Amino acid sequence: MWFQHYDPLGNALLSTLVAALPIFILLGSIAFLRVRIHFAALAALAMALFVAIGVYHMPARAAGAAVAYGAAYGLLPIGWIVLNLIFLYALTVRRGLFQVLQASLARVTPDPHIQLILIAFCFGAFFEGAAGFGTPVAISAAILAGLGFTPLHACALSLIANTAPVAFGALGTPLIALAGVTGLELHALSAMAGRQLPFFSLIVPFWLVWAYAGLRGALAVWPAALAAGVGFALPQFLVSNFHGPWLVDIVASVCSMGTVLILLRFWEPSATRKDTESADPSYAADRRTLRRAWLPWIILSCLVFLWGLPAVKHSLDQMSAPAIEVNGLHGEVARSYPVAAKPRPGQPIYAEEAVYRLNWLSATGTGILAASLIAALALRFRPREILAEYFATLLRVRYSLLTIAAMLALGFLTRYSGLDATLGLALARTGAFYPFFGTLLGWLGVALTGSDTASNVLFGSLQKITAEQTGVSPVLMCAANSSGGVMGKMIDAQSIVVASTATQWYGHEGAILRYVFFHSLALAVLVGLLVHLQATVWPFTGMVVGGSR
Repeated sequence: MWFQHYDPLGNALLSTLVAALPIFILLGSIAFLRVRIHFAALAALAMALFVAIGVYHMPARAAGAAVAYGAAYGLLPIGWIVLNLIFLYALTVRRGLFQVLQASLARVTPDPHIQLILIAFCFGAFFEGAAGFGTPVAISAAILAGLGFTPLHACALSLIANTAPVAFGALGTPLIALAGVTGLELHALSAMAGRQLPFFSLIVPFWLVWAYAGLRGALAVWPAALAAGVGFALPQFLVSNFHGPWLVDIVASVCSMGTVLILLRFWEPSATRKDTESADPSYAADRRTLRRAWLPWIILSCLVFLWGLPAVKHSLDQMSAPAIEVNGLHGEVARSYPVAAKPRPGQPIYAEEAVYRLNWLSATGTGILAASLIAALALRFRPREILAEYFATLLRVRYSLLTIAAMLALGFLTRYSGLDATLGLALARTGAFYPFFGTLLGWLGVALTGSDTASNVLFGSLQKITAEQTGVSPVLMCAANSSGGVMGKMIDAQSIVVASTATQWYGHEGAILRYVFFHSLALAVLVGLLVHLQATVWPFTGMVVGGSR
């Protein structure tokens, strides 16, 4: 067994700088050198391999296995979602129905600011709650681009909107995983996250419109932004505190959407900004055509929600998910203190699992494929046309799939080699400022791994141990890992690739990253400040809950 060590150079600063080299190469290549993202991802992966094997002395066999494991996970479930969602979109375009959908949405409100709130924030949150794993960004970005938003705005704004719901995404998966690795009580973690994120659910609709149209644009539609924020934040608080993490996003998104639609029956913006090429709201389609245009998306919503139900997912897993232990990695890598708890005499050492579950049937992408095929038959596509369109879609997204595979390979390699733990420990060694920087640790974890769940699994134990050593509530800091992490979702390369692919703007990821980076960091800092207040300043300290099992 190989034990991770987090200061291979005997100097914490030098070890941290070396561990950060793959990140510098990845982000620098994308944002400043304007290298195509699949080349940047492969270059960062090569550097990570060099550091893991040459500096951290990770066995080459284990490093290679981690790369293969990550690449496989990138293709299924994440790449599988992107491929099948673009396939569904292509089918609707081929039948000329996406224009009808655009016009239908434009008739709800011709104002692009409110379209942005409804689609990116409300509708996107529903898909985050039901499925997660890139689904909300892909769907929101594709629809916004169809409504006439520029590809940059469609991608970047979908990423900014996909923040506040993420901790409760995929029916509470990030917090469920966090409870599993920390031993803290799930309802306590849910309640604590539900006392942090609603503040940002109130802010994000305003922030979204401000990022798109400036302060004047945000003030012009403040009633709609306030309705969306309150309609989401209040159910988010109530459900997370009095029920649990499972249905938070679904209930909150439906309430938020309903609140905005009710408002629009009595209020409309005084001036509508016409700076998009949005579908003409006067464009009329007969009811039969309108039903055909909405049918694929209704089928998609129903099946994605169905696929996400625990009972359905468990049944499908029973039929399709062989557990494959990754040779050379499973049980052969162990975390060390302080990332893992210090083992007691006679206590067995915890070895990292590396089990790839080939859950192709229960994967969200399979639900999207099923929706696509049902929609194709309803739209009277012939089998030959369906196959031709699917092959064309596969060709269209081939570089995106390569990038996603490379990014997940990089994330898994940094996790199993301990590079990301070295970076995390640098943030954890901040003394009295630990509540603030511990929150940024969650942000870093999601930016590196592309997943709030993965960040919670990676840093959950470290947060608990450090909190206990510094006298801070472990529940507060573990929940902060997830709440801070959601703000890193918009800058992880995997999410950016999903957005660029959905809008057919692949190759411009650097522009997207430059657009969203400030928003990601600023929101993460605000979460850190809130957590610091909750840890140190009354009356915020009265919001902290406790619990362990």
